This record gives sequence, C-alpha cells and structure tokens, in this order.
Amino acid sequence: MNDPIGDMLTRIRNSQMRGKSTVMTPASKMRARVLDVLVDEGYIRGYETTTGEDGHPAIEISLKYFDGAPVIREMKRVSKPGRRVYLGVDDIPSVRQGLGVSIVSTSKGVMSDASARSQNVGGEVLCTVF
Repeated sequence: MNDPIGDMLTRIRNSQMRGKSTVMTPASKMRARVLDVLVDEGYIRGYETTTGEDGHPAIEISLKYFDGAPVIREMKRVSKPGRRVYLGVDDIPSVRQGLGVSIVSTSKGVMSDASARSQNVGGEVLCTVF
C-alpha cells in the first residue's frame, strides 16, 4: 500500500456513505495520531486498537452521525506520496472559513491547524476535513 492515510480516509468515506457505525483499518502510529485529531475535533466518536480477522493489528473506528447524516461532510487528502505539501505556519489554510480543520504533521506531532498556529509550527498538511 502506497498511501496508508489516503486508504484510511477512503475507508471512512465509504463506510459513512453506507451508513455503517464502525469501520476497520490496519493499525499504524500515524493513522492513530490522525484519528486522535479527529476525536479531539469531534468528527468521530473514537477508536480502539484490536486484532483484525487476519491476526494483524487493526483499528476499529466508531463513526459519528447527527440526525442520520454523517458529521464528516468532506475529507480530502492534501499531501500525497507523489507530491508532498509542506507549509509554514503563516501559510496553513483555514478550511471553510474556520469551520473545518486541516490536519498537519509537524515536528511537535500531528495536530490540527489551530494547534499548529498556536504553537507557531508548520509542517506537512496531511488532509482537510469539513
């Protein structure tokens, strides 16, 4: 798999379109850090590390809905394996006039765009969520 973060985002999008309550994805530290930001921002209920059907570590993500509609309306991968996007703290975009969140991988860890601005660090913009 070339893009594990993109794969996880696609699994979440597909599960929400089908109205599923949970989705499984292979476990990794980077995926867990991105999910931590999604939990902190209120886009998913939570996640837990389990063992998948094949015996490998997996993450079970609990999706969040409001009035039958998914809380996450759109998820886009910004930095891809073929084209990495690194931005300074002044250039980190605000998503939908601040209603969404950009997830940024910085030298101080994976965090939301607001946290990166408050800690005055830039980094690789992984994805945007609205």
